[in-house]
Amino acid sequence: VRLAAQALAREVADRAPGLASAQWWKEERGESVFVDFNQNAKDRTVASAYSVRALPDARVSTPLAWDELRVRRPEEFTVPTVRARFAEIGDPHAGIDDAAGSLEGLLALAERLGPAERAPRGADGAGRRVSTMPLIEIARAATKDEALAGLDAWKARHPTVVEKLSPADVLVDGMRGSSSLWYRIRVNLQHVPEGERPAQGPLEVDYDPWRPGR
Repeated sequence: VRLAAQALAREVADRAPGLASAQWWKEERGESVFVDFNQNAKDRTVASAYSVRALPDARVSTPLAWDELRVRRPEEFTVPTVRARFAEIGDPHAGIDDAAGSLEGLLALAERLGPAERAPRGADGAGRRVSTMPLIEIARAATKDEALAGLDAWKARHPTVVEKLSPADVLVDGMRGSSSLWYRIRVNLQHVPEGERPAQGPLEVDYDPWRPGR
């Protein structure tokens, strides 16, 4: 299933370059939307239809009809509105299990496409992936606000660099620590001329999520 999903993602990215991406690593996607084939794997936590999202307005993952895709917005679908919608129109996904498709076409596509490109690995023997992008790390923090404050401090020191960055060059990642979520901020310097790129320096916020007692 994962191979079929990956083939679909690669084909969509080929047909809609700049709009869709099959690149798993955030820094390689730019402004494109990632078609997340890796959710088809062990231990994933994909939310099903009608799951309530962990947002202040209690948005709900809601099945849509095809003609709704271009005109409806996620914030429209909350617990109260989806209850009313379901009572009025029923479930747009009703009968989906009775119209099962086949993976044969996608698996044949995967064979035609060949193996997906893999990122190079470091030479230190740890098997870690090496990014092909010029990344520097700015902050590691226990909260997103602290991490963003570190980013603001870095930006204040590098205004000419900031002018050359696109929004997608600032990578804010929620990371899982030993017992809680922490935040990492990296900057992709791909749009900054090589001679103007600041070197990796001390982190603006240096939180250690693996320190005992965290």
